[in-house]
Amino acid sequence: MSDRPSDPEALERYIERNVEELARTVDEVVDRVHPRNVARRGADRLKEEAGHVARALGGTAGRSGGADDDAEGGIDKRVLLAGVGAAVAVTALVLWSRRRRRR
Repeated sequence: MSDRPSDPEALERYIERNVEELARTVDEVVDRVHPRNVARRGADRLKEEAGHVARALGGTAGRSGGADDDAEGGIDKRVLLAGVGAAVAVTALVLWSRRRRRR
């Protein structure tokens, strides 16, 4: 409490600065929890994870030599997309069920 100024004009400036800072903080929180932004971050996270899975499968699939391989020796893109799609679907289902439990 000793950091507050005692001069009325200085106190007014102090309050104005605190109100502006609080307004910025509230705006940041609103932006952070807005459903569109939450969904975008979730989609970005899923895309990133799908990319990690695709790279991991691509690295191991190049050595498989199976009938579903393409001409370059890698895994068939359809198989890779099906695996990534399944991973995304399972992740979405888990997130959806967690959200339902919280309500």
